[in-house]
Amino acid sequence: MAGTSWLDFWNGEHAIYVNARHKMLHDRMVARDVAALAPAGQPVALDFGCGEATEARTLSRRCATLYLSDAAPTVLARVRARYPGDPTIRVIDPAEVEALPDASLDFVVVNSLLQYLARPELIRWLAVFRAKLKPGGTLVLGDVIPPDVSPLTDAAALLRFGFEGGFFLAALGGLARTFFSDYRRLRGRLGLSTYDEADMLGILDDAGFAAERRHPNIGHNQARMTFVAHPL
Repeated sequence: MAGTSWLDFWNGEHAIYVNARHKMLHDRMVARDVAALAPAGQPVALDFGCGEATEARTLSRRCATLYLSDAAPTVLARVRARYPGDPTIRVIDPAEVEALPDASLDFVVVNSLLQYLARPELIRWLAVFRAKLKPGGTLVLGDVIPPDVSPLTDAAALLRFGFEGGFFLAALGGLARTFFSDYRRLRGRLGLSTYDEADMLGILDDAGFAAERRHPNIGHNQARMTFVAHPL
């Protein structure tokens, strides 16, 4: 069942990806895009809302330490099992993120998470990230959904990705399944948090960041937005 919150959904069983190829190509694309935004020089990095993090080593190879964090305990357990004993990767929960020393991180990425956070939660976490980032550090917010992006826009982006990635028919079937899915029911009941460009820049400014929109967006859906910010 969908549960009563987005955290319940992600903590349970779901079928967001239409098949294994979709998941592999998505994870590889996101990992590549995130790694390209990481600062040079072996940064200490945090991927907050990391999900399954199947391609985390694409980023960790560039880092002195990469923290992976997710609020869903079952997801975090799978991530821990995926990287046992890795000398660079540390898997931590959100409470442990808040306990990190201030000014200890060079790079924080939050990708495809903001839509599942209420605005007060986002503002609270921005304060945490600002405290944990070093002067000159970088915060990346990826896959932010503008208010005018509809499910049909997302569906078209998936079909293009499926055509280019060789899973077009599976993408068609996946869209049909989504119509009857827990995800669609939960989206209808709870909605998704959306922000236009000016709104997000204003939120980041109020949180003590100098920010700009970055093109292209992380991942395949270019109707969504990525922002790069630095603490003031």
